[in-house]
Amino acid sequence: MTRKLMLSACALAVCSLAAQAQAQAQTEDTGTQATEAGTAERIVVTAKRAHRVSKGATGLPMEIKDTPQSISTIERQDIEDFGATGSNAALQLGTGINIEQYETNRVGFNARGFDIQLTQIDGVGMSNDWGVVVGQQDSYLFERIELIRGANGLLTGVGNASGTINYVRKRPTNEDGGEANVTWGPQGSNRLALDYNKVLTEDGSWAGRLVVAREDKDSYLRGLRDLRSTVYGVVDGQIGEHGMLTFGFSHQRSNQDSPMWGSLTLNYAGGGQAEFDRSSSTSQDWTYWNTRSNNAFVEYRHELAPDWELKATFNHRETTEDTQLLYAYLKDYPGLLPDNTGLVGWPYKSHGTTTNNLFDLNLSGEFDAFGRRHSLIAGLSRSRQTSDVAARGFDASYQDLPLPAFPYRGDVYPEPEWTGVASTTSGEQTLTRLYAASRLALTDRLKAIVGVNAIKLQREGASRYGNAGTNGVSYPDTKETSPYVGFTYDITPAVLGYVSYSTIFQNQDQSDYDNVYLDPMKGVNTEAGVKAEWLDRKLLTTFAVFTAEQKGLATYAGINPDTGNYWYTPEDVKSRGFEAEATGRIGADSRITLGFTRLKLTGPDGHDTSLWVPRTTVNFRFDTRLAALPQLRLGVGGRWQSDVSNAAQTMEQGAYLLANAFAAYEWNERTTLRLNVDNVTDKKYIGGLSNGAIYGAPRQVSLTLNYKL
Repeated sequence: MTRKLMLSACALAVCSLAAQAQAQAQTEDTGTQATEAGTAERIVVTAKRAHRVSKGATGLPMEIKDTPQSISTIERQDIEDFGATGSNAALQLGTGINIEQYETNRVGFNARGFDIQLTQIDGVGMSNDWGVVVGQQDSYLFERIELIRGANGLLTGVGNASGTINYVRKRPTNEDGGEANVTWGPQGSNRLALDYNKVLTEDGSWAGRLVVAREDKDSYLRGLRDLRSTVYGVVDGQIGEHGMLTFGFSHQRSNQDSPMWGSLTLNYAGGGQAEFDRSSSTSQDWTYWNTRSNNAFVEYRHELAPDWELKATFNHRETTEDTQLLYAYLKDYPGLLPDNTGLVGWPYKSHGTTTNNLFDLNLSGEFDAFGRRHSLIAGLSRSRQTSDVAARGFDASYQDLPLPAFPYRGDVYPEPEWTGVASTTSGEQTLTRLYAASRLALTDRLKAIVGVNAIKLQREGASRYGNAGTNGVSYPDTKETSPYVGFTYDITPAVLGYVSYSTIFQNQDQSDYDNVYLDPMKGVNTEAGVKAEWLDRKLLTTFAVFTAEQKGLATYAGINPDTGNYWYTPEDVKSRGFEAEATGRIGADSRITLGFTRLKLTGPDGHDTSLWVPRTTVNFRFDTRLAALPQLRLGVGGRWQSDVSNAAQTMEQGAYLLANAFAAYEWNERTTLRLNVDNVTDKKYIGGLSNGAIYGAPRQVSLTLNYKL
């Protein structure tokens, strides 16, 4: 099917090129009058299609500089320059976000000390209760990625006081053309990608865009192979004089052979930390983790008046997972290796589906009051998510078979004889929310941003990783209201000061000693900062101090001897720190991003907690075009983090720096050749310690050929 999709995409691109040539010939024959009329009409559409601005943390269309919260943007150019073809790799370019890659196909993100439990696409999404993300999206689908740090209650309703990841899809433009890419990577990996835009009508009122990518990637880890295919198509255009309709669909298929389920055991019973080769894996050759994802969306905007717009959005997402896995763990020596032996295996096979439907309707616009201009957005959204997982049984003789001394080969644990369905898990949740926000011009310099978000979260059945609905107690509805208050003050036309306060809530699957579910956790974010523009608005700097607190966070307290259930107590965890970022151009041919985050994370006793979260991180990117050889662009980027540890698993990782570099040579006006070197110093490191351990990739080299269509 993947081959057919690729052939179809190429055929469509060829047809589009032919149509483009025919349209150009017809335009030349129609005369000056038709050309002028088409141009005039196209200007109107361009204004609607091209000038989409970020709605940041408030839902209001404001510049990042004017938003009273920390926002970082990973632009399309940076994603391409550093060869970040997957969403996880692209996020590693961002300020203030940590990637916890503890398995080969599951990952967690955190910011300001807490798990990020919400990812959005084009500003809409639903909470991910446990902060665990399976697989990764192809970054070629997105124009940019926004990182909104702090509690984002206005746009999400539920989640942590950590932040929100917003993926912004590519949309049609008003110019025909595109690009094709071919990449050759390490271990025989290869990648093909196509992005083509076509104006579909002579007056420019309708346009479409097709994005296709296929990546076949072997790994430095023993046996691991990823095959990912993605197709995305989107069309938008005008409906009458005042309407604009956009609809799109994407399909992604990801097959992973020999994945790691669980991570490495590195701690010895006699003390010390094991040191294995970076290629070491716990998987077996018969294991796999395959996912399918279909996403469809429809968006309609209607201009009610010159300054007022009604917008309706519907998103449908369906994901299927098929797994056949092996978990390697210590049965006789819990958590500690006596030497390199003692591991046993636990096979697992399942089929799961998750479906999410989300509808959002909002009204936004500007109004005059008290002699000044103000803006307002108000809306209603409702989303429903259902999930079902069926696990297969197997012959009991395949349970807990001993594994050889680690590291072992991929053929040492036989595939079990699978039987019928042994267990099923299902659940659903529905989130309804009302929201409103307004930016009020109190004076020429002082602006206030106020808002409120009221939610109702209803859940039934079991959650994916928790025990909701399985302890014999009905899950309570969550009904909460979150306020948002922010003030900005223009110190000068280029310098702005701000303060903001926001809250957010998150339901919890854990119960207390009496088997009663804990109340929702409340996240509180307080922030103050200064944003400034330099060099004729080409460079933006941000400095912010923040306090993020999780109130009533479920904390493990023990086991109830009467029921045998785990029980938890609500505790308060606080994060305090500051962030600084400078991003933009420092010359006609040079760009820079430099970010710094420092935080302190403490539990209810005032002592440090969650030591796997680095207390200090620095990220940087710099690229420039050589004056002596203007066809050549050189760039370097990377990330430094302080030491981390996990006391429960007695593992640690010292401070380390990862540096990446690229060189892009413009062979001619259409062709560019780019060389990427990742982990330039070949640093050996552990990718994350929150839920286990896995070694990061060694130095790797790739070559990409880009051709403009």
